[in-house]
Amino acid sequence: MSIREQNLETVAPVLATFGIHQTTGSDDLVDADIGKAVKLTGDYEVGPCDDGSVLLGKLIALTLTDADTGERQATVQVGGICKLATASTYPTVGDRVVGAADGTVKQAPVLIGNDPAGGNIARGTVLEVDGTTDCTILLN
Repeated sequence: MSIREQNLETVAPVLATFGIHQTTGSDDLVDADIGKAVKLTGDYEVGPCDDGSVLLGKLIALTLTDADTGERQATVQVGGICKLATASTYPTVGDRVVGAADGTVKQAPVLIGNDPAGGNIARGTVLEVDGTTDCTILLN
C-alpha cells in the first residue's frame, strides 16, 4: 500500500464573509483574484494585499461574477492551512509572512526595537515552500 498525499488545505478552514473595497466605483477584487492574499481595507471590507500589508487570508470566492451587476461579497479563509503565491523576499519554513504586491506574500521584515503600536504585522507560520512560486501557511 502506498502512502496517500495529504491535502492540508481541507483541514478545518475558517471562512468569513466581507464586503469588497471599491476604488472609483469599481471592485478592487475580481474573479482573477480568487486564490490570492487579501488584507482588511476598512470596516468588514477587503482588498488585495500590497507590499508590507497585514495578511488577512486567502480569497476563496466572490458572490456574482465579473459579468454580473450588484453588490458582491468576498469569502476569505482567515484560519487553517492555505497555499499562497510568494514574492521576493521569499519566506522559508517557520517564517511568518506579510503581504506583497499583487495579492502575494513575502517573508516578514526584521523588527527594529519593539513591535509597532497595535502589534506585529507578521501573520501565520510557513509550513512548506515551493521554490519561488508559493508557500503553504498555517493562518494562526
